[in-house]
Amino acid sequence: MLVRYLLAALAAGLFVGVLMTPIHYLKLVPLIEHAEVYEQGGHGIAPTHEHQASLVSSAYAHGLSNHQAGRVILVHGPAAAGGEEEGDASLFESRALGTLTANLVTGAGFALMLGAVALLTGHRITLRTGALWGLAGFAAISLAPALGLPPELPAMPVADLSTRQIWWIMTVVMTAAGLYCLVLRRQPVVRAGGALLLVVPHLFAAPHPADLSSPIPPTLAAEFAVASLATGALFWVLLGLSLGAAMDRYVGAEA
Repeated sequence: MLVRYLLAALAAGLFVGVLMTPIHYLKLVPLIEHAEVYEQGGHGIAPTHEHQASLVSSAYAHGLSNHQAGRVILVHGPAAAGGEEEGDASLFESRALGTLTANLVTGAGFALMLGAVALLTGHRITLRTGALWGLAGFAAISLAPALGLPPELPAMPVADLSTRQIWWIMTVVMTAAGLYCLVLRRQPVVRAGGALLLVVPHLFAAPHPADLSSPIPPTLAAEFAVASLATGALFWVLLGLSLGAAMDRYVGAEA
């Protein structure tokens, strides 16, 4: 049964990873490319060349901060020769493959994590409850940390890496524990403690740099934060539903 459980989680995660790749290219990559122009001293004119595409890790959309997401490379200007055009096409293909790979790894990893949490708590994920499990994962991994450390574009100022990681981990762990106490436990005292756990991380200010100046326009940063959270929510809901369907299909009979 455990093998079926693991295979079902992997299948669901890989499926969602493939599904989210074109969505990331549609919603996130253009914003990151635009920010790269500002980062390199441009005036924010978005690239239009057909071969200009960037590699964006799914970590941007699933709650991990940009130091964990990998840098985006932007190719400027049209190719001057056939060899350069072939090189641009090859670069586009490699970046597309890299983005797909990142989404597959992220999807599989979070599916296994969500399945492990359900297994440890004794509450199996089903198609009926999958969306709720997905929303819980989104709240803990993406939404709660974003209240203090919103998704960041290239060239945006960031605080010290270690302090940001500590705050992020503390927020995720406390949010997950708080949701468990509120949703899966019935004792009033435990539920009150869960509500407190949801608030505690935000009583400590998230680490930010002293100098907040950035070439990135505030409207572009806000648009990216909203797009990242929206795609993150979609990812987690699809992951919960896919995981629930896989569990019903391959594990339900033996559970």
